[in-house]
Parts: sequence; C-alpha cells; structure tokens
Amino acid sequence: MNVVEVKDLVTKFGEKIIHDNISFEVKEKSIFGILGGSGSGKSVLLKEIIMLIKPFKGKIYVLGKDIWNLSLSEALELKKKWGVLFQFGALFTSLRVAENIALPLKEYTNFPQELIDELVVSKLNLVGLNADVGALYPNELSGGMVKRAALARALILEPKILFLDEPTSGLDPVSARKFDNLITNLNRVLGVTVIMITHDLDSIFTILDEMIVLYDKKIVAKGNLEQVLESTHPFVEEFFKNEYTKARYLECITK
Repeated sequence: MNVVEVKDLVTKFGEKIIHDNISFEVKEKSIFGILGGSGSGKSVLLKEIIMLIKPFKGKIYVLGKDIWNLSLSEALELKKKWGVLFQFGALFTSLRVAENIALPLKEYTNFPQELIDELVVSKLNLVGLNADVGALYPNELSGGMVKRAALARALILEPKILFLDEPTSGLDPVSARKFDNLITNLNRVLGVTVIMITHDLDSIFTILDEMIVLYDKKIVAKGNLEQVLESTHPFVEEFFKNEYTKARYLECITK
C-alpha cells in the first residue's frame, strides 16, 4: 500500500518552475528520502505534501485522500494522522518542553491535563529523554535534545506518517547516528512511515528504504539505494561518487 502518491506535479512561483511534472509513491511503513542539491525544491515538495503550499498542477494523495479536494473538516482529520519535525525543531522558546509537546493534544483533543501529562512523559521516554526534561525551556537544551523534543511533539498524536526536514542537520556525527538509530527504531516498533529530506550521506546509505533525487525541476533517479546508484545522471554521480563519498559508495556496491 502507498501512503503518499504524487502524480504529474507542477510547482510554479510566478514564472519560475520548481517541479516539472514529477511523480512518485511512498510505500507504507518505509523510510523514504527526498534528496537533491540546494534549491532543488525539496522543502517546497514537503510543504506541498503537508498542505502548506498548493501546487500549480497535479495530484497529491495522502492515505488515499486527494488532499486538495477535501473539506476543511476532512483536511483537519487528515492532518492529525501525520507529524512534522522541522529542520531546527521549531519549538516555542517561551514554552517549556512539556508544553511544546502537549500543543497538538491541546489543539486537537479534549483530554484532561492529567492524561496529557502522562502522554507527554511517555513520548519523552520514547525518544530517549527523561521526564524532567519537560520542565526545561528549549534554550536550555543541546541541539540533539531539541531535535528529540521536537520529535516527541511530532509523535504525540501517534501519527501514521512522520515528516522530517533535515533531521540530522546541525548535529555532531555521533548525535546524528544516534538520531538515525532512533528513527529506524520508531519505524520498526511503531510501524510509522517516515518521509525525510536529507543530504546526510550516512543516513542515505544506512536507513533509507527508497528515495528520489531532485535536480533541475525533475526526478533524475528513484528507487532503493542500489537502483539510484545505477543512475548515470551527472548530478547523481557527483552526489554519490565523488572523492568524499567514494569509500562509502564502494562499500555499498560490494555488499
């Protein structure tokens, strides 16, 4: 089953074309990557899928729903089924961590405060943070802790899909790999589908099931890592097979 289907998508800002007739699918319970260079439209594509930007043309289906042909109430119900982790966490600095995590529950449910508090603690523990972190403000956290707290908020409604925008950006290599492991564990244990923008080659080589590569308005490669590495497109070759990545590339193709 596909949880996301993008069909013949065209994105335009004025006369500037960002995506030119792109199509792809995301399988249920997979970890899917959106790759590409700076300015290739990765974040714009993500925002279109989560209904922050309306495309010029084409169809986007999420969990079987044509997202731009929904009533307001239908759209609201659909949005409850996904969580989003933005690149820098997007935590409200004036709120404590627990208050940040509880926001979706406050907005979308009528749960009593006692239950909300219990759910917040459970999600903190799920992402590897202690309950006492909930009493802190975002500026008291390390970069890795901010990412985990934001991830806890994204998971608080127990979504079917998790959207991640550069989840390891700004993290040191050790923290980045720990975060990759966390994403993989959540995918396996919860069965949540993960769709992530990334240019982190370690993430690409180790945790992605399938991916697309955007370049010059088009998808120039897609599929699993082996299929993408078979591409002879110049950008794909430069991205994966340059001197910096050569060792990882050779390791991958010889497995």
